[in-house]
Amino acid sequence: MTKQVFILSHPTARQRAQQALQAANDGYMVVISEPTKKRAQEEKYHAIISEIAQHTEYAGKRWDSEDMKRILIDEFADEMRSAGTPLHHDGRLIPSENGRRVIQLAIQSRDFRVGEASQFIEFLSAWMVDRGMELETV
Repeated sequence: MTKQVFILSHPTARQRAQQALQAANDGYMVVISEPTKKRAQEEKYHAIISEIAQHTEYAGKRWDSEDMKRILIDEFADEMRSAGTPLHHDGRLIPSENGRRVIQLAIQSRDFRVGEASQFIEFLSAWMVDRGMELETV
C-alpha cells in the first residue's frame, strides 16, 4: 500500500479512509491532523508582507521581504502567546553556547495550519492599519 492522504470533507472521503484503514496491514500508521495552510492564503500573506517591506521601516531600517517576513512572524507569534493561543509550532530563543548571542529557533510559515494562516493575514492587516497603511495589491 502506498501513502494515502484523505481530506475528511465529505462522507465519501470518510468512507474511503475507513476502507483504506481496514485494508492496511499490521504496522501501518494513521495520522489525523488539522489541514495545513492553503496556497491562496500563502500567496495573500506574501503579497501583504512584500507591500509592508516596500512601504515601511522597522526599527529605523528598511528590510527586504524575507527579513520582514521573519520580523512579522515573530510579532505574530508573540501576540498569539499573549492571547493564550500560541502557535502549534512556536519558536524559541536560546542563548548561544558562549552566552554572547541569542539564537532564534525559527517559526516557519510553511508549518501554519489553515486557522493560523488566516489569523496571520488578519494580524498583517491590523499591523498595517495601526501604521496608517492601506493595502494596494491584494
